[in-house]
Amino acid sequence: MPIMASTLYRDMLNFFRNQFINILLLTLLTALISVVIGHVLSPNNEQLMVLTDSTNIASMSLQQLIQQMSVEQQGILLKASAASTFSGLVGNALLAGGLLTMIRLVSNRQPVSVLRAIGLSAPLLPRLLLLTFLTTLLVQLGLLLIIVPGILLAISFSMAPVIATSNNVGAIKSMCMSTGLAFANLRLLAPVVLFWLLIKATVLLLTSQFIPLSTLMETVLLNSLSNLTSALLLIYLYRLHMLLMQA
Repeated sequence: MPIMASTLYRDMLNFFRNQFINILLLTLLTALISVVIGHVLSPNNEQLMVLTDSTNIASMSLQQLIQQMSVEQQGILLKASAASTFSGLVGNALLAGGLLTMIRLVSNRQPVSVLRAIGLSAPLLPRLLLLTFLTTLLVQLGLLLIIVPGILLAISFSMAPVIATSNNVGAIKSMCMSTGLAFANLRLLAPVVLFWLLIKATVLLLTSQFIPLSTLMETVLLNSLSNLTSALLLIYLYRLHMLLMQA
């Protein structure tokens, strides 16, 4: 019997509704951890003010802007970019590990709490961190080049976190296995991944517009919204993987 998208959506929403409080707490906690890490590792306000010394910023391309910067400014920009990237990777790895562990606990009818899920997912975090880094790097490179390759890579690697945790395999192998499953089930994966990318892009746009004027709590809430979208996608992917393994 073929797997129906409507069945997956219904199962996803049922789990989300039944575990709403735990999922909400997990998304808030991982967003807070990510924002705090980024805040701690980022340059301070005095250092960031150095970046505003460049003239005619609005009329320059990014390459021209970097060429016009001094060595000190380039170092500050690199530090800010690295802090943002690392904090995002840690937040995404914690979210994936915690949520997938939570789903497993619920499936096995075991007690569920956010801290317990994160604690039990700790051994998976190095693997998920590497996996998140590799998939994010490849997808962003694809999006920068011609956009379409990035979308295809996002679909290809979408099931990798579920496979890495469920099948206990490494990052590279899970990405390869995910690619095979993804293209065999493109009709079930493409719409949800495209919708997820659209929501992430919208949140990123809002973040870039408002974060310079926002408080730490507002930044956490924006990140939580992004995490909530990722949580829904992970629940959908976990259910799809489960049905595929039973087929």
